[in-house]
Amino acid sequence: MLVYLAQQPTGPEFGKASPLGLLVVLVLLVGTVLLVRSMNKHLKGLPETFEPEHPEPDQKADEGTEPGVITEESADHPPKSGS
Repeated sequence: MLVYLAQQPTGPEFGKASPLGLLVVLVLLVGTVLLVRSMNKHLKGLPETFEPEHPEPDQKADEGTEPGVITEESADHPPKSGS
């Protein structure tokens, strides 16, 4: 079986494409066009920005949560070493 698969294909049909290959390429092309059109419809429905209209509650929750930021409270109370 492996010897048959390893042989070089030769003959009058070698290198010719079948009509089935053209059909597969056309189906993939049509599918790609439909997916792009659908994606564009969905992207047009998105808002210009995702900023909240009233950011006050979010700002209160975010104060002091940036990594590496030293606030006055944390400067007064240095972290305790665990070991």
